[in-house]
Amino acid sequence: MTTKVVVYGLSTEGYSIACKIALNGGDVQIIDESTPSAISIKQDIANSYPSVQALKDDEPLLAMTSIDEAISKAQVLIFAPRIRKTGQDIKIEINSKFKDAVSNIKKGCSIVYGLGTGFGGNSENISLLEHVTGLKVGKNVSYFYYPLSKETTTKSYIGSSDGKENEILKKLLFNDKQFNFLTLTSAEYFYAIDILKQFSSQTSILEVCKFAKDSVTKSALNSEKLGEIFLDDLINGLFDLRSLSSSFEGASSLMYLINGSMKGMDSYIKRLIDETRLILKKNELKASRTKILLLWTLDQHEMKGEKIEKLQELETKLKDYIGDVEAISQPFDIFQNDKTTIVVVCSKYDFDYMMKNNKDNELILLKANPLCQLVSQK
Repeated sequence: MTTKVVVYGLSTEGYSIACKIALNGGDVQIIDESTPSAISIKQDIANSYPSVQALKDDEPLLAMTSIDEAISKAQVLIFAPRIRKTGQDIKIEINSKFKDAVSNIKKGCSIVYGLGTGFGGNSENISLLEHVTGLKVGKNVSYFYYPLSKETTTKSYIGSSDGKENEILKKLLFNDKQFNFLTLTSAEYFYAIDILKQFSSQTSILEVCKFAKDSVTKSALNSEKLGEIFLDDLINGLFDLRSLSSSFEGASSLMYLINGSMKGMDSYIKRLIDETRLILKKNELKASRTKILLLWTLDQHEMKGEKIEKLQELETKLKDYIGDVEAISQPFDIFQNDKTTIVVVCSKYDFDYMMKNNKDNELILLKANPLCQLVSQK
């Protein structure tokens, strides 16, 4: 009999895993939190619509059932919601959605938690799960920790409440590939190492590149691919880094690493703003005659809203110096106007598009990379 899978959250990551399961012949439904129904994802849908946006744009007729009914029949429930709150409200939003997701599960269900957590985060989730459902993890339901990301490479480990292999999940998620089922604590530690390795490396690059002032040095550093790391890449995983940070108190070497990475990111945003202001100064441009375009093609359906948040922060801070600042999410949204336009390009996709299609020599392009490179200038 086919395993009934429900993915809670019509997010990019949730939809990607639902399509993968559908293409493997699984019976999968996905819950769009903004509607009261669960959508059935069949093989033809998975083949026809590569992304959530494509699915939403076309609005195909899809088989639907109520959320309660779908969850009550689920043998596997994957938690992959879209989180858009910031600061202290994040935890409240996550817990609220997790309660909604698990409140109707039945005995025998396996819950897969797809958001990254800090140390001890899964113990808290299990307590909440047991409190809401009255069921007992390890006795009549199972709990797994598998942080999802947009990367095509899947992690080689998954956390399990009993540390044992689960054949159903192994087949569903990993096509029987070699895979490690670990204790939840071990999976949390491995994921923390992954996140810290990524941010420690990025912070080192950002901090050293601050010293590259002249074009010769910048050009030399660019030849080592540093120019291809964009703000879009730097922000990946910031949500998880913050989750990690909130699970510690007091001073420790690990906390210095985490705080150093977060400060490095804040410092880079400030530097990007300073570099933008410097363009005005060097070119003797008046703020009133200058327009700033923040070009960042964002996936609005990602689970985590860290990039949307950073874009808003950048826009707000730039407006303190230059009145006319606009964030645009498509590279073809650039229109001619009578002001001098500086385009801050925040992703490799946007930069490649501009290089290929931009015929306007009047635009000043600033690459939001560790070198803050100016590409074309009036």
